[in-house]
Amino acid sequence: MIIKNVRILGGEPVDIQVADGAIASITPAADTAGTGGERVVDGQGAIALPGLVDLHTHLREPGREDAETVQSGTQSAARGGYTAVHAMANTSPVADTAGVVEQVWRLGREFAHCDVHPVGAVTVGLEGRQLAELGAMADSAARVRVFSDDGRCVDDAVLMRRALEYVKAFDGVIAQHAQEPRLTAGAQMNEGVISGRLGLTGWPAVAEEAIIARDCLLAAHVGSRLHVCHVSTAGSVEILRWAKSKGWNITAEVTPHHLLLTDDLVEESPVGAYNPIYKVNPPLRTRADVEALRAALADGTIDIVATDHAPHPVEDKETEWSAAAMGMVGLETALSVVQEAMVETGLLDWAGVAERMSVLPARIGRLTGHGRPLEAGAPANITLYDPSVRTEVDPSAFASKSRNTPYEGMTLPGRVVATFLRGTPTVLEGKLV
Repeated sequence: MIIKNVRILGGEPVDIQVADGAIASITPAADTAGTGGERVVDGQGAIALPGLVDLHTHLREPGREDAETVQSGTQSAARGGYTAVHAMANTSPVADTAGVVEQVWRLGREFAHCDVHPVGAVTVGLEGRQLAELGAMADSAARVRVFSDDGRCVDDAVLMRRALEYVKAFDGVIAQHAQEPRLTAGAQMNEGVISGRLGLTGWPAVAEEAIIARDCLLAAHVGSRLHVCHVSTAGSVEILRWAKSKGWNITAEVTPHHLLLTDDLVEESPVGAYNPIYKVNPPLRTRADVEALRAALADGTIDIVATDHAPHPVEDKETEWSAAAMGMVGLETALSVVQEAMVETGLLDWAGVAERMSVLPARIGRLTGHGRPLEAGAPANITLYDPSVRTEVDPSAFASKSRNTPYEGMTLPGRVVATFLRGTPTVLEGKLV
């Protein structure tokens, strides 16, 4: 295959020759001399990025196939430019054994729209009382290296220490959902003026910050790797900045929605107050928090963007606020939101986007075949993206089975033109192959 007229990281136009799943060569545009037997894809000047990698995706299978399946979730990922995703463990049954993680991994291989790397649970049943089979999951065919009870916090400090110690043996990482449960009992949205005005139980920033501070200290004490999921507050940024200044092995992620949306939408959304589409864990925070998160992503205090793609069926979201499920879908809009929040504001260039949405997520997840620079010899995991267009978000066009997006009706920049997984197109001209 020859992928013609693309701009790697926004640079000069080139042609990329692909053979046997890898990049064979890269030459100046129009200088490519093929044999006549190649398939030719015209990139029409699109930006070429290394295939995106998501460290935080909920695929729901097994157990909640009404919300998402591995097939629909990976199709959604491909539409968003992703070539690899990490599937979180809060399925039913929970991915806390080698058998369940291998099931998810094999489903990913079967549908092949992107690579699926299961995340193993830290504790049995996500119940926070007993360590799960971390070693067995690491040794399984799925080769699990990331473990998380996401959706719940490992709030027991002794258990968290043991988990951090255990994964050192195979270079694993514990990804913590930082939420002190006693400080967030019944919490509904960010604690502040708006929660008070709406009469909703507040979710204080300190509930996140206290766990992050504790876990940074624990990780440093045992010399292990800690990853902090979906950072949402300015205070969390300062704690991470301090911990990283110590040289500790700590990484962190921010979601696209926490880079763009604020808690005032709960009161003043286009359809009025109490719209559960904005109910998410952790909650949307203030404009000051958003600005701090953007700055932290730009300066490397926060390492990566991860979607926290959380699909829910209609009946779980279109209900009263207190009963509604928490979460938003995000795979198909992530790159556009990052362009809006980070590129259009001058905080990141396209090389920076590639680092935070491909290179570093792959490194944290220990994926050797993803996140590689687009150069000869590298796997041909490639995303083509046109940043020049602006389109209105239409959830009915999503590949995901769920439609719970906060961006419906918003006009966002950019469009994924094509996605290639080891040289095989999974998306062409914006459509699934």
